[in-house]
Amino acid sequence: MRIRLLFRIVVMFAGAILLAATAFAQTPAAFPNRPITIVVPLAPGGGTEQETRLYAQKILETEGYSLLIDNRPGAAGTVGTAFVARAAPDGYTLLQVIADHTITPASYPDLPYDPVKDFAPISLVSKRPYILMLHPSVPARTLVDYIAYARAHPGALNYATAGIGGGIHLAGAWLHHATNTQVTFVHYKSTGAYTADLSTGRVQVTTTTPINAMAYIKSGKLNPLAVTLGTRLEQLPDLPTISEQVVPGYELASWMGYAATGGTPVAIINKLNADFTKASRAPAIADKLKSEGIVHVRSTPEQFRQHLVSEVARWATLVKQIGLKLAE
Repeated sequence: MRIRLLFRIVVMFAGAILLAATAFAQTPAAFPNRPITIVVPLAPGGGTEQETRLYAQKILETEGYSLLIDNRPGAAGTVGTAFVARAAPDGYTLLQVIADHTITPASYPDLPYDPVKDFAPISLVSKRPYILMLHPSVPARTLVDYIAYARAHPGALNYATAGIGGGIHLAGAWLHHATNTQVTFVHYKSTGAYTADLSTGRVQVTTTTPINAMAYIKSGKLNPLAVTLGTRLEQLPDLPTISEQVVPGYELASWMGYAATGGTPVAIINKLNADFTKASRAPAIADKLKSEGIVHVRSTPEQFRQHLVSEVARWATLVKQIGLKLAE
């Protein structure tokens, strides 16, 4: 009896040592001890990837560890997202989270992950509006004129998106549903994939970020029609919003943050949050992003989690209202 009791005590003591060792290995002091991978669920070359590379460079300079970019595009970002959901919850595999993360659950009912529960939010870092752009071959110079033209030519205009069910697709679907107009959605794998077709007029309309829009405007390849935010942009103060012109209450913006796999220790999440927050304050990042029309949005992990919850609910309601389908 005493031998059994002694054996149990030894086992419990050994277990306690193991738990303590595991906890120590997961404290910020021991993390990270190797490169961290950030999965970008989009094709290479996009604006959000470039922003992530800025953070990776600054964190390497200030904190001394590497953040490696791993592009895993497909199915409106769900391929790369699912990969992170299945990764080990150790903080070494992160997800670049964009607005599409909270939109796709409404249009893809059988996702292999839960957009909130299967992830450990780290921080919301930025927000970027969209600008509705039109090829000069279309005889419209204002949004009101564009809507009139689209209504008179149902399905004749090709609208480029970066994937079915994503933010750019939803921006167009919402606008045209609300104005009782029809366009033909042409779905590409990324925004970079349809740049050439937009320039030549093979597709005539899309929504894009301010930095991309400015390049198109300066080159004369596309004309700006409206901003998707509820307020005008500092960089383009004369460009009205969609809400001002044709759809009161219309407001849509892309945003970006980072998350780890669900179950990642809180200490690791807090360490990463502190490092991304510190990097975001660096002039090299803050000044560059401001010049590109990107707004910094710092948050705690809990604030980002609440943002994910509210956005999933908002887009579920909106997608149902406009009747968004996976194929157009």
